[in-house]
Amino acid sequence: MQHITLNTGASMPMLGFGVFQVRDKQECEDSVYEAIRIGYRLIDTAAVYTNEDAVGAACRRAIADGICTREDLFVTSKLWVTDMNDYDSAMAGIDASIEKLGLGYIDLYLQHQSLNDYFSAWRAMTDAYREGKLRNIGVSNFYPNILTNFCEVMEVTPAVNQVELHPYYTQEAAIDNMRAYGVVPEAWAPLGGGRYNPFEDEGFRAIAEAHGKTVGQVLLRWNIQRGVVVIPKSTHAERIAENFDVWDFELTDEEMAFVASHDMGYTGSRAKHFDPDFVRMVLGRDSRKQAAKS
Repeated sequence: MQHITLNTGASMPMLGFGVFQVRDKQECEDSVYEAIRIGYRLIDTAAVYTNEDAVGAACRRAIADGICTREDLFVTSKLWVTDMNDYDSAMAGIDASIEKLGLGYIDLYLQHQSLNDYFSAWRAMTDAYREGKLRNIGVSNFYPNILTNFCEVMEVTPAVNQVELHPYYTQEAAIDNMRAYGVVPEAWAPLGGGRYNPFEDEGFRAIAEAHGKTVGQVLLRWNIQRGVVVIPKSTHAERIAENFDVWDFELTDEEMAFVASHDMGYTGSRAKHFDPDFVRMVLGRDSRKQAAKS
């Protein structure tokens, strides 16, 4: 496993396990436990996923079984926009995430979107970071103009920016901007998020065959080689293991360029953050109401 050093000095695994849309609590717990058993140490969840409790249960189970220690794990969660109305609501959201996970502290906590009062929410996260509740803090879905303004005016710079990064939406300029501020890029939907079918791409398949790997492994390796942390998701044991097996090969410069040549710019993005209707939809999604239904 390769690691990357955050601007806090913390060491973060370059490959993690995501649980977006894994609603069933037992399935989520079992999948996370299997991932930890295989060797994953970075686990990524969020308040709005409504499965922080299942992630925490899996981590505690793995610790109790002697697979890892709490210190071995790098658990990430995210503050949802309905808990970002002001400083107090953000602090309540932070405390709720810590309680649901039941791990004592959170290794990395992100603002899920640059919406609502994210400046006041960041001040709450900064205080929680200084108190040790959150070991590292960062953001998610912050576009270059927003991240630039944020880094220029806030006292504490985000350690990570988790955004959509895959061959169809490479965001090279955004990554360059993150690095200028010492912010580590992290990819959600590193395999395209189901919108495309890279597994049928003949060029990708040729690269995979040349290395004795799968297309999925090639695409994960591509992001890792350009310094991007990846968090693929799966509930199938064989795919969880496959996604972890990306450390024994390296793509050539030509292969890296071929993968990047699929970039479609903003057209290739799955989440349309510049669309007012998308913003209104996100602001209207209440994570606590969703948790009550699940």
